Amino acid sequence: MTLNPADPDFIAHLHQLLPGAAFREVEPKYLEEPRGRWIGQAGVVVAPATVDEVATVITAASKARVGVVPYGGGTGLVGGQILSDGSAPVLLSLERMRAIRGIYPDENVMVVEAGAILADIHAAAAEVNRLFPLTIAAKGSARIGGNLATNAGGVNVLRYGNARDLCLGLEAVLPSGEVWHGLKRLRKDNAGYDLKNLMIGSEGTLGVITAATLKLYPRPATEGTALIVVNSPEAALALLARARDHLGEAVSAFELMHRTGLEFLAETLPDLRLPFADLPEWFVLIDVGLARGLDPQASLGALFADAHEAGLVSDGMIAQSEAQRQQFWEVRENIPEGNRRIGSISSHDISVPIGAIPDFIIRGNKVIAALGAFRINCFGHLGDGNLHYNIFPPKGQSREAHVEKREAIKRAVHDLVHQMGGSVSAEHGVGRLKVEDLERYGDPVKMSAMRAIKAALDPKSIMNPGAVLRDPSD
Repeated sequence: MTLNPADPDFIAHLHQLLPGAAFREVEPKYLEEPRGRWIGQAGVVVAPATVDEVATVITAASKARVGVVPYGGGTGLVGGQILSDGSAPVLLSLERMRAIRGIYPDENVMVVEAGAILADIHAAAAEVNRLFPLTIAAKGSARIGGNLATNAGGVNVLRYGNARDLCLGLEAVLPSGEVWHGLKRLRKDNAGYDLKNLMIGSEGTLGVITAATLKLYPRPATEGTALIVVNSPEAALALLARARDHLGEAVSAFELMHRTGLEFLAETLPDLRLPFADLPEWFVLIDVGLARGLDPQASLGALFADAHEAGLVSDGMIAQSEAQRQQFWEVRENIPEGNRRIGSISSHDISVPIGAIPDFIIRGNKVIAALGAFRINCFGHLGDGNLHYNIFPPKGQSREAHVEKREAIKRAVHDLVHQMGGSVSAEHGVGRLKVEDLERYGDPVKMSAMRAIKAALDPKSIMNPGAVLRDPSD
């Protein structure tokens, strides 16, 4: 279905409907994405201040059959916020809708607008001695609407779940321009279909999330972090099982990292203090949050002693202060930046059954070795089966010299993931980058149902055209 562009006549119409403060210059920041794969386009950039203004934009776009691309913090890694071809759309930014509408600490609930930055939500929760546990490397610029639209994961999924698990209700504008008022603070609500969980993870293709009711949690009374050298990925899995036996649900994060990540940091961020003089092949970061009266350092020490006796670990460090905890986390959180500066040929956000991770790493390395002498940086959230399996050129070479192998590398990795019962989109979403992958690996019945839902809610295909599902006109 061919869409019309946001042309001067349509833009003039929007100016009649919205105040001047709602309009933004079409600046490069709205048309770029972190990995530099695409340059977007927009006929007009609109930043509404209220849900009613969002509804006004969507209603006008629906009547004129003009595409709308929702825009949060611009941190997405699969091109969901970028439309590089076709008719120039309305780029709808949520940047002015940043309010914390209400905090209910006794209920462990917060109501926020979709443009609220994740780090600001963390700070607002902390002010009432509560925790909002969703955290990602881009927390200083990512907005909660985009986090929910992509069902973001991050490092605390092991304990608290994905974004979907942290949301009780939504307010959203549907493709018709109608507003769904679903900001309930209920833990139980079985009144019909779950529209909330349909909208979460839909990447702006079924409507625009404008506000959310979020779950909060008590802040752990004490927290501890350790970096532990493991003998292999198999040993890391065994250590995870022991950690859960020792500490139960107190294990907040369990991150697996490889020596290549440290080598990249040493090469690209020389001022960053690395924790090991001799870089280990594999190591894990364990983060725990305990109740009052419990000692995280003693608990992590007991875990290390048990694992060492079992032959799983050979070295480690337990943070002795909050400053040292932050130093440990800086290593993990800067690995994506090190990757970016090196320049990957092909990056993969994948998941496989947790028990299959060691086998995937072995088989994946063999698959890549058959394609060339590439470097592999494999790291990620071991506790929930999500790995970032990224392929880089040999040292001293640029990714541009190997661009022709990108598709072959991606296909080989994704084929292996699919064979092992995994997902080629674990936490970053589908966006525009993985539309063909979804078609190739997606269950046919699920794909048919998704297309039917899209057609029912967005019959004119104006919402984020070409993201997740191929545009019907293609």
